[in-house]
Amino acid sequence: MFLLISRLFLLNFRRHGREVMCGRYYIENEHTEEQLLEIIEQARRKSPRPVATGEIYPGNVAAVVANSRAGKIVPFAMRWGYQPGGLRGSLIINARSETAAEKPIFADGVLRRRCLVPASRYFEWAKSGDVKRKYAIAPKDAEFFAMAGIYRMDAQSDMPRFVILTREACKDIAGIHGRMPVILPEREAGDWLNIDNDYRNVIARSQESMRFYEVMD
Repeated sequence: MFLLISRLFLLNFRRHGREVMCGRYYIENEHTEEQLLEIIEQARRKSPRPVATGEIYPGNVAAVVANSRAGKIVPFAMRWGYQPGGLRGSLIINARSETAAEKPIFADGVLRRRCLVPASRYFEWAKSGDVKRKYAIAPKDAEFFAMAGIYRMDAQSDMPRFVILTREACKDIAGIHGRMPVILPEREAGDWLNIDNDYRNVIARSQESMRFYEVMD
């Protein structure tokens, strides 16, 4: 079911001539740092739906970290992708960090509903001649990392939905794709969740040093 949703989503974007960026990411099932495992387990205990690990597709329920109503930073389960057109509408999985605050669908999230999306790596595809190659991308010297996200409550869904913010690619991976997720170093992650902080200042300190390698499906 999740694979079908992902394929339909990608087809919809191709029909409209838009380029999909960061369409999948990955959370290790084994050999994972204790901190990440705890985030996943806490999200699973709260979730009415299975929380995905391994390769995460648009539409999956995934573990994220956000502020609770009491102001504590805690894990939650959320579904990846806004779906403003209802169940038959296309999924929106990314938001450009440069313009998100100007878009009605994203503005409240940027200002009031921020989250962190943990991952072990994310995937990008690059065409080399007639061959499309898949690359795994992650920060250098990091077992897992946090992508900057925003979320919103959806009356048509049984849980909140999130999108991942993107930025211009750093020079290490610009040859693969012109965009990348906003990846926050550990010291900046807490600043992102503090909504008193100007989102632009936090994003300006996002990760610049990345590594990549080709993977086979």
